[in-house]
Amino acid sequence: MLYYLYEMNHAAIAPWHAMAGAGANFWKSPANPMAATALGRSMAASLEMFERATRRYGKPVFGHTDTVIGDELVDIIERPVWQTPFCRLIKFERLWPEGHAPAQAHKLLIVAPMSGHYATLLRGTVEAMLPYYDVYITDWADARAVPVSEGQFDLDSYIDVVIEMLQLLGPDTSVMAVCQPSVPVLAAVALMSARQDKAVPRAMVLMGGPIDTRRSPTQVNTLAMARGIDWFNKNTIMTVPPPNAGAGRSVYPGFLQLSGFMAMNFDRHVDAHREMYRHLVEGDGDSAEKHTEFYDEYLSVMDLTAEFFLQTVETVFVEHLLPRGRFSHRGQLVEPAAITNTALMTVEGERDDISGIGQTQAAHELCSHLKPSQKLDLLQPGVGHYGVFNGNRYRTAIAPAIRAFIDAQRRA
Repeated sequence: MLYYLYEMNHAAIAPWHAMAGAGANFWKSPANPMAATALGRSMAASLEMFERATRRYGKPVFGHTDTVIGDELVDIIERPVWQTPFCRLIKFERLWPEGHAPAQAHKLLIVAPMSGHYATLLRGTVEAMLPYYDVYITDWADARAVPVSEGQFDLDSYIDVVIEMLQLLGPDTSVMAVCQPSVPVLAAVALMSARQDKAVPRAMVLMGGPIDTRRSPTQVNTLAMARGIDWFNKNTIMTVPPPNAGAGRSVYPGFLQLSGFMAMNFDRHVDAHREMYRHLVEGDGDSAEKHTEFYDEYLSVMDLTAEFFLQTVETVFVEHLLPRGRFSHRGQLVEPAAITNTALMTVEGERDDISGIGQTQAAHELCSHLKPSQKLDLLQPGVGHYGVFNGNRYRTAIAPAIRAFIDAQRRA
């Protein structure tokens, strides 16, 4: 019922949203003599804030059109190379001028989180790697856009997708898992190692992931333990209403997930929007633009299939099956100790309020048969969860360390 009310609210407020957008354009227009006055700026700012608050944010784009390699500007195009109803594998193909293409580059698979936001949240993660590798990324589908006839998608399906992608890319590949996919990526590499799959990756980088949420539990971890799986099933799972293509599918709605994220730092978000209003009134376009760029991405959310969400909550956050040695995939026990040829790097943020310190590092104990030279644990001071894979610290400290680790393993 809540999902239907959510859709009805958007439909009911659509005329007011359109009027606010038109009004903001009127008060900002150079042809309006009042535009430069305090009254004009206040009216434009108020209407723009209302328009943004009532907007339905669509899927953003990566927007990577070129990169600098050495001293040469190389064009970039996005090209899907593999696809299922629930996921696309996108390659950021580098278009070298004729005769300038180097030998085949090492492939890097970035596994984006399927946790409510689109893969474009990792725009900065991708950008830092484009000059050095052939970069691929998982582009997960919004569950409300996938017809019920396409079947279900759960945590086992997620692991299957990671394995298929690694097999497609071949052995000269490294994999980077950002946040939530750390568990399924570790499981996929463990299963491939146990089967002696020749496509097992050279290096595996796990960033801010919930490998063992019993360590330094955060508010998210505590909530999952306190509520239990039955509470999540009764209170967070809804049915997609028409006219969405996935009408009838059981999902964990993106707007519900976003509400939870906003509530965790409500005062911070209120202050940020108050600052944006002030910047708009003062005519500080650059500061306002930085705000809008962040929130255009942050407020763009997608639905998750109910079976994937519930299985992940129960397996990872409530039962802790992986660190307890009881995690299985389609009847086969997942044994990280089977990993011997894939080097492991973990990255954590000192101020991470989603995955606490030590939760990702726990992977090193599970991968007990790796040599010391095949392991690296990086705890980055002064960054939170988002800063682990985006922002200045990521670009200047974390990304170079990841590249150095991957390159060292390739040479070894």
